[in-house]
Amino acid sequence: MKDLSMEQLTGQYFDVLKELGNIGAGNATTALSQMIGCKVDMSVPQVQLLEFKDLGEIVGGDDQIMVSIYLEVAGDIDGSMMFILSKTAAAHLVNKLMCGMLGIDEDTAEDCNFGDMETSAIKEVGNVITGAYLNALSALTTLKIYPSVPQIGIDMAGALLSVPAVEFGIYGDNILLIQTQFSDDIELEGYFILVPDMESYEKILTALGVM
Repeated sequence: MKDLSMEQLTGQYFDVLKELGNIGAGNATTALSQMIGCKVDMSVPQVQLLEFKDLGEIVGGDDQIMVSIYLEVAGDIDGSMMFILSKTAAAHLVNKLMCGMLGIDEDTAEDCNFGDMETSAIKEVGNVITGAYLNALSALTTLKIYPSVPQIGIDMAGALLSVPAVEFGIYGDNILLIQTQFSDDIELEGYFILVPDMESYEKILTALGVM
């Protein structure tokens, strides 16, 4: 099916992608809980296929300050992925990971500054979360998936999303977005964006037995 398009990824195909989202988010929740040393709850992930141009609005507006972890994937599939969350959410996660060393509360989280130590902690959180999604995908499909070294960005959502926009554009205007709310003492919302190329979508669906 060389002419497979994103518009055809409906019904049965989309159900499989939603299942991947559920398992990946579940794995990420478990990994995050172990990492920060406390129980983390997860809402049912919202999985959407949407146009790339609508992504900024979905994550809170193009001028919202966000933190992103962006990487490329290779191996049996090729493409890009990004995990993005608000700066406030990232600050709370880092504060947990660093045993409260940031000294922030709900009112001061957005204004905190990230130094080398905090940036390293965010990158490690991103590694764990993106790894959980990729491991779920690999386990379900038995495909070999190798992530690149992640790149971290802290900027307005519009600026962050412009970096991979060209790469995403190679694969088409639509992307797979998995939106998940994590919570321990506060709620944190994260967005996982997966963009395999079209040939890789075919490989994934074939491996899952739906093509």
